[in-house]
Amino acid sequence: MMSVTSTPGEQAPAGLDLSDYLRLLRVYWKAIVAFTLLATLAAFGWTVLQPKIYASESSGIVVTPGSDNVSLSLAGDSLAKAKVKNYESVAKSRLVADRVIASLDLKTTADALLGAISVKVPLDTAEIRVTAQSPDPGTAQRVADAWVNGLAAEVRAIETATRPDDATAWPGGPASTSASDPAPAVSILPLGKAVLPSTPVSPNVRLSLALGAFCGLGLGLAYAVVRCHLDRRIRNSTEIERLFGVPVIGTLPIDHRLDGKSTILEAGASAGHSEAHVGGAMGEALRELRTNLSFLDVDQPPRVIVVTSSVPGEGKSTVTANLAATLAAAGENVVVVDGDLRRPTLADVFNLVPGVGVTEVLAGTADLGDVLQPWSALPNLSVLGSGRIPPNPSELLGSLAMKKMLSTLAQNATVLIDAPPLLPVTDAAVLSRVADGAIVVIQAGKTTQDQLGQSLGNLDRVRGRVLGTVLNYLPTRGTDAYSYYGTYPSASAPAQAEAPLRGSDAVQSDSRGEDVPVPVAPQAKG
Repeated sequence: MMSVTSTPGEQAPAGLDLSDYLRLLRVYWKAIVAFTLLATLAAFGWTVLQPKIYASESSGIVVTPGSDNVSLSLAGDSLAKAKVKNYESVAKSRLVADRVIASLDLKTTADALLGAISVKVPLDTAEIRVTAQSPDPGTAQRVADAWVNGLAAEVRAIETATRPDDATAWPGGPASTSASDPAPAVSILPLGKAVLPSTPVSPNVRLSLALGAFCGLGLGLAYAVVRCHLDRRIRNSTEIERLFGVPVIGTLPIDHRLDGKSTILEAGASAGHSEAHVGGAMGEALRELRTNLSFLDVDQPPRVIVVTSSVPGEGKSTVTANLAATLAAAGENVVVVDGDLRRPTLADVFNLVPGVGVTEVLAGTADLGDVLQPWSALPNLSVLGSGRIPPNPSELLGSLAMKKMLSTLAQNATVLIDAPPLLPVTDAAVLSRVADGAIVVIQAGKTTQDQLGQSLGNLDRVRGRVLGTVLNYLPTRGTDAYSYYGTYPSASAPAQAEAPLRGSDAVQSDSRGEDVPVPVAPQAKG
């Protein structure tokens, strides 16, 4: 079998597809919701702090002297529509603002008042609409009406041509007119009074909240995308197979019975309990790992397997011990070798006598049969401790004596070697050369893509065979949670094979343990 190669350039995906974006939403939905809520609350707070602005609208229409002649009426209407465009600029002038300030006795300037006024001329009409804004609704109403009246007075002054001759009428106050003054050709007639506003036009609470939520959603999505690119931690088996091309032969869920200290969960299978009821989700995951391991190479199944990881603390020793117990529970002879000659742990996991093991056998000071310790819970499971810590662990593990010892053990049993991590030391890579293959344990949510890529590269450089990976500590809740369907009822369970009948109905238990009638097909009459 060809060894697995992994280079840093092959780790980055070509791009994110729709499924990646959907997964990104599922993983970081809490952050996206948090950003959206914070931005919405910020927009609401900003809205509350803003002063309320009221708006009132008043309007006037440009008129010409009436006439019974239809032609003159049409000409007057055209004149009014032409004049209204000119008077729109007059309505925005300081001249009208000064008239309004004088008439209402306002304590402001013309420029400041112009900033609160908007003038609009509807298309193809002779109407001028003036909208005044103010924190006080009454002031907005009065200014709107006064502005139309001031514009009418200013237009009257312009049309009667009184301003050039009467310097006193320039720049403020209504123009003085008399009976001898000619009637203006065009004038502006106010169209009623402005309405007192009851609700503010600014700030717009709904619009502000919508904009805040939209901006927060955008920030949340941007955070999720950036976090997805920067977060190199491995979270599911799909990433491993897609980025590195290495099969995932097992996924193990978080089991709080392993918190604080490594232990063996499958020991109960030897005490007369059915294997299907031992270990719960973890037990089922270990049995699945055992099954997948048996199908790796059906012609030449691996007999000597190295179990390692990228860095310490990923649970490789616990996986080794529990996998060995699971294999032994199926009736297979298993030998567990503590290949960590720097920080041995298997003696504590199996609760065996430490002090003698691999180093004594390799040094020739002890026989293999004398240092092998059978485990009391499973007679077909034996453990070979590490022995005394040597000064040259890598040389001992790569020696010919080590290879011969493993070959001897593999004649009658499957050998599992608990090896040190791949990145700190080279012991696991050296062991992979004398073994049939290596299993790399990965801790979900901790091991990074770079660490796994470097670990696989270390094995590839020594031509070590990678049997597969085991994703450990998979969460039981969340997006990438371990799915466990429980244990199916046994066919030999009492009172389940033959349920009592009630008339034409059989009885079975529902999910709450209550009896539920199930219709039974009637028997055919002979």
